[in-house]
Amino acid sequence: MSLRRVQTKPAQGGIAARHVAIIMDGNGRWAKKRHLPRAVGHQRGVEAVRALVRAAREMGLQTLTLYAFSTENWNRPEDEVSALMGLLKRYILADLKEFVENNVRLQIIGNWRAMAPDVVALLDDALTQTAGNDGTTLVVALNYGAQDEIARAAAKAATKGAITPETIAAELDTADLPPLDLLIRTSGEVRLSNFLLWQAAYAEMVFTDVLWPDFTPDHLREALEEFAGRERRYGGR
Repeated sequence: MSLRRVQTKPAQGGIAARHVAIIMDGNGRWAKKRHLPRAVGHQRGVEAVRALVRAAREMGLQTLTLYAFSTENWNRPEDEVSALMGLLKRYILADLKEFVENNVRLQIIGNWRAMAPDVVALLDDALTQTAGNDGTTLVVALNYGAQDEIARAAAKAATKGAITPETIAAELDTADLPPLDLLIRTSGEVRLSNFLLWQAAYAEMVFTDVLWPDFTPDHLREALEEFAGRERRYGGR
């Protein structure tokens, strides 16, 4: 898998991750290597998402958070943004029934209500239909930027009283989710790209050279095994 290990520490009995987040990177490079349009890379990326969500449910993972569309992604060419929005809508429409039947709860983080009205309506319906599910929670970060999230949370906290780490954390988009255990980034890049900056403060990290369309459930299992072999000290000795 060609993992780049960060903060690898001695094993401590195989701790299981509850919340895993993934920066899904490399669709464009995957397509370029094969002399295909970028849109094909994004399509293959959606197929990788579908396989991984099914695997996460089978593995009993409590929460899987995927970085689908950042606030900075609006700077991409208009046709690429349009294609990404189209893929998002098709994915939700195609897989919503499966989410409902397999007890997957959908949650969206980011400033997603500022997106196009048809996207917002589709997401609202999906959230409503899966709200009662209590299996794996699939969190999709849309129009998301961590700095924006922290600023919004701090502003909300300020209206209620003192601004402290605890009051800010209570207003984050992820306030009702388990703490982030493991953050994975594909494609060989080694940075967070404005993703879950607050939540990643003590998360373990795994960076892999695998491009996102090639990332499989077996890669996820390997990353979870890597996580289980680490000792998390949270700043202590």
